Amino acid sequence: MGESLVGDRRETSPYEITFGDSVDWRLLCKTTLQPDELVKLKHAIQNNYFFEMFIEDLPMWGYIGDTAEDDFIVNEVEGNGRAYLFPHLHFYLGYNKNKIVSAKVTTDMDRRVDITDVTSPISVQFSYSVEWFEDELEWKSRMTRYADSRFLPSSFEIHWLSIINSFVLVLLLTAFLTIILLRVLKNDFSRYMELDDDAMDEEESGWKLIHGDVFRFPQFTTLFCAAVGTGNQLMLVTLCHLGLALTGVISTNRRGSIMAGVVVLYCLTSFIAGFTSVRLFRQMNGKLWVRCILLTALLFPVPVVGVFMWVNTVALAHGSTSALPFTAILTVIALYCLICLPLTVLGGIVAKNYSSAEFNAPTRTTKVAREIPTEIPWYRGRAFQVLIAGFLPFSAIYIELHYIFASMWGHQIYTLFGILLLAFILLVIVTSFITVALLYFQLAREDHRWWWASYINGGMTGLFIYVYSFYYYYHRSGMSGILQGSFYFGYMAVVSFAFFLMLGAAAFQFSLVFVKYIYSRVKCD
Repeated sequence: MGESLVGDRRETSPYEITFGDSVDWRLLCKTTLQPDELVKLKHAIQNNYFFEMFIEDLPMWGYIGDTAEDDFIVNEVEGNGRAYLFPHLHFYLGYNKNKIVSAKVTTDMDRRVDITDVTSPISVQFSYSVEWFEDELEWKSRMTRYADSRFLPSSFEIHWLSIINSFVLVLLLTAFLTIILLRVLKNDFSRYMELDDDAMDEEESGWKLIHGDVFRFPQFTTLFCAAVGTGNQLMLVTLCHLGLALTGVISTNRRGSIMAGVVVLYCLTSFIAGFTSVRLFRQMNGKLWVRCILLTALLFPVPVVGVFMWVNTVALAHGSTSALPFTAILTVIALYCLICLPLTVLGGIVAKNYSSAEFNAPTRTTKVAREIPTEIPWYRGRAFQVLIAGFLPFSAIYIELHYIFASMWGHQIYTLFGILLLAFILLVIVTSFITVALLYFQLAREDHRWWWASYINGGMTGLFIYVYSFYYYYHRSGMSGILQGSFYFGYMAVVSFAFFLMLGAAAFQFSLVFVKYIYSRVKCD
């Protein structure tokens, strides 16, 4: 299922290899390439097409040919250089005891065939050789060499110094915000404790004045609770998936295993979405909890299905293998209907019957909402807050994000799940801290509409990721055309939406703890 989801279709090659049996030279086949076949091969060679083979799930890459010209730049631009086909492959296979732990394929420059002239047929003899050697690499560490593969372009290499620099910046930013907030809050607590309510109304302004409105529940409560529940589920899916990949439970070297793992984990964690959304909905005095469950079950799958229908239609129109076969579609539908939806409903029922419906607000909410000041400086407005809320967390992960993009859309193997897990945890932390800091400034200007604001501020990093995807597509990816563009922008929209839901839910829950804490520390009648 995983390979079908990512559009891979493996074919068995005619190369016959026996474990431990080295071959100096063996004929694969003899064939005559016709002019139309030569044109396709020449075009592929001039555009640096390469093949990918697997043996024991170990990938091997190699170019199908090469070009030669005194003026290499002219050859790249005009395509007038000589084109050579590599008909001979040499396999280097390493073994440790009775397991294959390394695999590499090379070409023989001495046996290349000149296919520059595509006007007449050319007879080609394809052959191969195999060399076995004993390798000290352990089976569990066999994928580590791919992180340093020289076959990959330099743009795919991770910049360790830059990653460490980003982590240091995140830690410094978090420490700075913590210290500043603690000092400011300490001063606020001291000032508010010394003043009674009459003196404050006359002389003071600040977040204590809206104690009767700060716990007024937001508009569109059903949608809000469904978004929080879905975000919690996606957060758990991400952490579990990274943990399983890091420990080797999920085989990340298998094509499509990551995608299959995401689908299965999403179905298995649906209980969390139903439970947390309905529990919050009941605490907000919601009555139509069945509607909340259904919205939770559909909030993320519906956009995914919409994107899938579009990209699958484009893939079918182009005859691409990326179009999902009917059996894979039925499998995903069955997983959703038999596992995901029932678990979501079960979680909602458990929350309805067994979770507490008490919100436990530290202050009473007044019947009439307080008027919100409208004259505020531009740097304290919503637009500037949204920009800061998305930019600062994104700046902490954009280097690792580039490496993930190159791995995901360059169809390469990603092995640095420890770094990725650390980057994700730091992203959640810095997003939550920045959202809390912006929330304090919002409450200080006596704006009590913080529920949706904190969620949107937290989720803005997802929007920045989608904006970055445009830059990567046009300046780094080398992709073009409606087929590649549809897949890229369609599925990047899904990924960005998932980040919006995850980070928004995390930021809101951090903000809720913060708001309850500060209002429980001051006396409010």
